[in-house]
Amino acid sequence: MRPEAPTRLAQSAIWLIPLLWAVNYFVARRAPGVIAPYTLACIRWGLAGLLLSLHARAELRREWRGIAAVWYQYVALGFCGMVVCGAWVYVGAQTTGAVNIALIYSASPVLIALGSVLWLHERMRWSQALGVAIALTGVLHVIVKGEWTALGRVQFVVGDGWIVAAMVSWALYALLQKIWPSPLGSTARLAAICWGAMPVLLAGTAWEMAQPGNPPLGTEAWTLGVAAALVPGIMAYWIYGWAQKILGASKVAVTLYLGPLYGALLAWGVLGESLGWHHLLGAALILPGVFLVSRAGTR
Repeated sequence: MRPEAPTRLAQSAIWLIPLLWAVNYFVARRAPGVIAPYTLACIRWGLAGLLLSLHARAELRREWRGIAAVWYQYVALGFCGMVVCGAWVYVGAQTTGAVNIALIYSASPVLIALGSVLWLHERMRWSQALGVAIALTGVLHVIVKGEWTALGRVQFVVGDGWIVAAMVSWALYALLQKIWPSPLGSTARLAAICWGAMPVLLAGTAWEMAQPGNPPLGTEAWTLGVAAALVPGIMAYWIYGWAQKILGASKVAVTLYLGPLYGALLAWGVLGESLGWHHLLGAALILPGVFLVSRAGTR
């Protein structure tokens, strides 16, 4: 293989990342009535953790004392990244659409930038501050459905609140990984984080199973769980980490701007959701705002 071949392959592969993650919006919207939120998240990250652990078993076995010494870090990361950004997203998807999920989630780099200023003492340029204001205005525009002049009559959707919580938690997940450096490789660390999330996910699953009217685990439920584990779970994370090593973090991060577009097209073409003007204007605010924040931060 020529030296430039991995670079070209990575440049092509990164455009798949937002599409793979967008599959999770489809899973989230198909799950209500088929599989409960914590159960779905438990299957997704339990299977992902098992496969990742098999791949990184030698490293995990070698570093188990170091993992045990900071077990609380993996529990906290698992709660933020797999419980809140997993089960809570599925809870929110019961009452909000995939387009809203994609647009609200796309603003998470803005909160990461704010957290870097507050926690990591990084400097924020004026263009970044402008991007923060623009992107957060776009998020609010989506949540209020564009009805700024009639906020008293807006029917706020509970699901949007769950997605906002997940967006904040994803930013916290990213920041904590910077604050808590790890000797583990990306695969082994993700596997350890999956296991850190399992106590809460298993407890949530047990609670759901005890509730009357809980949907039984049929073929469609397992299909959604396996699909969530393999596509937006292992495949997306693996391609992201592999491409980042070859191309650098800033070049790979640019493709995340396509997430709302892929999510909207999937919601419209597969789920039959309609697009409103507030979605389009929200995207027109969020994406440039995120671009300003990320571009200024990587110069």
